[in-house]
Amino acid sequence: MKKFIKTVGIAAGALLPMAVSAQTAGLKTKMDKMADGIEKKVVAWRRDFHQNPELGNREIRTMGIIAAHLKSLGIEVTTGVGKTGVVGILKGGKPGPVVALRADMDGLPVTERVDIPFKSNVRTEYNGQQTGVMHACGHDTHVAMLMGAAEVMAAMKSELKGTVKFIFQPAEEGAPQGEEGGAALMVKEGVLENPKVDAIFGLHINSQTEVGTIKYRPGATMAAVDSYAIKIKGRQAHGAAPWSSVDPIVTASQVVLGLQTIVSRNLQLTEGPAVVTVGAIHGGIRQNIIPEEVNMIGTIRTFSPEAQKLVHRRIDEIATNIAESAGAKAEVKVDVMYPVTYNDPKLTDQMIPTLEALAGKDNVKITPAQTGAEDFSFFQQKVPGFFYFLGGMPKGKKVEEVPSHHTPDFYIDEGGFVLGVKTFCHLTVDYMEQFKK
Repeated sequence: MKKFIKTVGIAAGALLPMAVSAQTAGLKTKMDKMADGIEKKVVAWRRDFHQNPELGNREIRTMGIIAAHLKSLGIEVTTGVGKTGVVGILKGGKPGPVVALRADMDGLPVTERVDIPFKSNVRTEYNGQQTGVMHACGHDTHVAMLMGAAEVMAAMKSELKGTVKFIFQPAEEGAPQGEEGGAALMVKEGVLENPKVDAIFGLHINSQTEVGTIKYRPGATMAAVDSYAIKIKGRQAHGAAPWSSVDPIVTASQVVLGLQTIVSRNLQLTEGPAVVTVGAIHGGIRQNIIPEEVNMIGTIRTFSPEAQKLVHRRIDEIATNIAESAGAKAEVKVDVMYPVTYNDPKLTDQMIPTLEALAGKDNVKITPAQTGAEDFSFFQQKVPGFFYFLGGMPKGKKVEEVPSHHTPDFYIDEGGFVLGVKTFCHLTVDYMEQFKK
């Protein structure tokens, strides 16, 4: 009899994890059904945001809509975080970790050309120039999907084993000149505290990845981004007498060529890619006047602190020494912007089975490192984070046939939104289920 009781006891203990897993599976099934049911609502939100885009630190209307929705769900809401951000806190019915989910809110100074019923006709002034405003990177879709995930999880509140913190972040594309903003400012203002976040998840729609596909990369996923400015000071002269000048245009041209050797000759590219781009050169006002100075600006992309430090040093050395050899002077300024978007390898390995179970193993793929940048990286500097890419390209299309992000013709297929909502929900409940202090 004792032996029989002991055997039953062991069996019951063995069944306990299976019962918990079954509960989580049942919860996810209910979440999926609800996500399917609110798909039209998510699409409608997205179209509204798309038609009414707002630039970074100016997302007043967007903030109001998000806050009203979260409040209607009984979620604790704080507005004005990081200028125009919204933070919602949903406390589950059971104890557990704090999971943060992030969506960025801002549009871009791009004039839309896509012929859709909800096309943006918004115009504004940006850096002294009149321009259109467009959600040309898909942040409108991120907001709508996270609003949908909030609605689903609020309805399942009693079954959640922890707390969900919904972070709607402004100014991912950068704050206006002279202002702070974005993820860095939200972190500075304590968005990852009270309650303290244990892990954070974020997604980005991708116009060149087919609907139904999810891509990710462990470790360094998107590049650190810095900007630089170089001023070449020479001596002005008549264009007919160049020997009287110290020509900053010729000097700047030599600097441009010199900068190309940083990637091709100084960096060990087997350890990771890098980019040094000259984006603009301004100098001179008339065809027969050699100007006194030329100004250059550009961008830097690296994937490690060591590469970043090397590039910064070489830009200064090349510009300074080439200018000196020509009898000119160079002033170099490098501004550090976003760090590397780094997916915590342990967290990534832990959560990939969740995405594979949801989207199908063949539809979850590793992507090469991306030289674009993301300020989600500021969150990842403080807590383990996982950032992934969600397909938004119509099925049957080829990458070369569709416009890229940040362009007037940028287009997203809305058929992938419900999958995005489900990924937020599944990652949250699975992380809560597996969490151990």
